[in-house]
Amino acid sequence: MKPQIDIAETLQPDDAEAEVLAALMRPMLKKRLFVVLSVVGKYPELIRRHLVEHLHYVIELEKADVLFASGPFSAGEDGRLGDGLTILRAENVEAARAIAEQDPFVRHGVRTFTIREWTVNEGSVSMKVHLSDQSVSLA
Repeated sequence: MKPQIDIAETLQPDDAEAEVLAALMRPMLKKRLFVVLSVVGKYPELIRRHLVEHLHYVIELEKADVLFASGPFSAGEDGRLGDGLTILRAENVEAARAIAEQDPFVRHGVRTFTIREWTVNEGSVSMKVHLSDQSVSLA
């Protein structure tokens, strides 16, 4: 596996922006995750046949704290449905690949996938907790 490249390290040491860039990046999250981009194959109608099994699998990953986020894409310009994105917590790309290969959509040949390592630096998550009914909502 290739080592992660720190953008600040790609600048020359005497570059005036290097210090500013390093200061901006120092507090960032730097959370390493793995993005699984799934593409439906020739038979998108098979999605429905294996959807329940797929959902059980991703819910199991969620409860095991392996799944960061997952879901389908809306129809693209070509009107095609069935592609999806899954973001995993894993030790390395090999572990992420092993998890993705167990997805029922992949095992049954409904989807193929590619994996990219992703470093989360910026963003926010907002959550509202209603104590009266113990409900939680994300914004």
